[in-house]
Amino acid sequence: MNTSKTIIFKNGKIFTSDPLAPEADCMAVTSGRIEWIGREKDIPSRYSAALTDDADALSGTVKVVDLQNHRVIPGFVDAHMHPVMLADFQKKITAMPPSVRSIEDLVDAVRKRREDQGPGQWIEGWGYDEQGLLEKRSPTRYDLDRSCSDAPVSIMRTCAHIRCVNSMALKLAGIDRNTPDPPGGEIERDENGEPTGVLKENARNLVTPLIPVESQEQKTENLLELGALLTSQGVTAICDMGNLDNTDNYPVYQAAASRGFRQKVGIYYMWDYFADQPDFHIPEERLNRSQQIFAAGLKLIGDGSISGRTAWMNRPYYGTDDEFGISVCSEHLMETAIDFCKQTHCQLSMHAMGGRTIGRMVDRAAGESSWTAEGIPYVRIEHVTDPAEDSIQKAAAHGISFVTQPIFLYAESSSYQKNLGSEWLKQCYPVKHMLEAGVQVGFSTDAPATFWAVPSDPFPGLKLAVTRTAADGTDCGKDSAVDIRTAISLYTRGAAMAAGIPEIGMLKNGYHADFAVLSDDILEVSSDDIDKITVAETYIDGDCVYRKN
Repeated sequence: MNTSKTIIFKNGKIFTSDPLAPEADCMAVTSGRIEWIGREKDIPSRYSAALTDDADALSGTVKVVDLQNHRVIPGFVDAHMHPVMLADFQKKITAMPPSVRSIEDLVDAVRKRREDQGPGQWIEGWGYDEQGLLEKRSPTRYDLDRSCSDAPVSIMRTCAHIRCVNSMALKLAGIDRNTPDPPGGEIERDENGEPTGVLKENARNLVTPLIPVESQEQKTENLLELGALLTSQGVTAICDMGNLDNTDNYPVYQAAASRGFRQKVGIYYMWDYFADQPDFHIPEERLNRSQQIFAAGLKLIGDGSISGRTAWMNRPYYGTDDEFGISVCSEHLMETAIDFCKQTHCQLSMHAMGGRTIGRMVDRAAGESSWTAEGIPYVRIEHVTDPAEDSIQKAAAHGISFVTQPIFLYAESSSYQKNLGSEWLKQCYPVKHMLEAGVQVGFSTDAPATFWAVPSDPFPGLKLAVTRTAADGTDCGKDSAVDIRTAISLYTRGAAMAAGIPEIGMLKNGYHADFAVLSDDILEVSSDDIDKITVAETYIDGDCVYRKN
């Protein structure tokens, strides 16, 4: 951990994300904070001796780190992810390339896991996207039954809004042909009316209570492993957008932090799982945003996903006249969440992908005055795939933040093209227009809820934002591309502002010294090579927490 010693970082190509002073080559850090940043030639006299042969005159109170002309950027702020879920999923079957490319590969993986762990124990996996599978369809209970009939199986789709289970899991949950669809959910059925094992949106929750929950100790271990991965990716702050159950992640992060977890974390509680608890509250001490771990607010789910055809759209999905997706948030849930956030003065995060859901959420939020401290958006809209112009203008006018994920188009273009068609796909995530309209925008990954083997990696998302070209070469709408400086700013300053995490996201006086040293100059390389860049070093509060090799 840092001490009162001053560290001078010199000879760097520093992009600060500070629009008032975007470039620097030197900075002085004391007690984890940036005390001065600028051009080395302008360094204050109190530090200048450290950069000369007279360094001994400072009696060892100043350390000098030569950045060796590497590109330096602020640490990435992933404003929307599910870290505890992601850390847990790393232990499960990864139902995506390179290990799983077909339903038969998945069947084999489930069969092997069953052989390894024996009968009766849950087998879990995550990450499938039917368009990424050879068969171009979702797995079903019948596929999973071929691999395992004496243990319950659950495979979560990449979007985390749909799960596929086998017959034993359906039986344990009491789901049969006579089970009605729950509000905001769908039990998919075959031509005979029998459940296929595919449970969409709120229907997936019929199985959730039956799946064993890992111990806090194991969750802490998993989170420590994830923290190491995140530091290797230059991610220095995150937002935890909740679990698919009513467990509280705050103690897990506290335990991990006591054992060396370094990321700053804003925690959001998934209101679906807490709204009916009359004694639910967020303790006052958790709301202090200056802490490493703090409670940021509540999270609502307004609809589903584009790739799962469950996002609630203003126009029908490609190839249909009447398929608009699913609205999954009741008026009661929305109103109680707003009331709670107003009383607690915390943020409200609203998942909204389809235009109809975005409009509903923005219209309701715009009817309120801000209830959070100055500079903290009272409402965040998550994903914002297909916003109407009216929603964009209202968000800009009312200080409603949009948090979006460029990795979705990059990794899931096949599903988007199938479900929306090529022209509609190009209109999705109009980041450039959002910015021009004055909306406060932040980037994130939503890891693990995307079809990418290392979903927390920021660089593929940056590449998509700049090129608007998917991993498979699909044109995702070049008119919505932004330049690399803007993209980095959205992944640092913009994300920090959306999350309301103070004094991060920029490298400027008084801010935390959280930054990444890159393998290559991201401002100079070809945009096609952005995803090849890696992190050489990561610093949090002035401490080197990761060094490659």
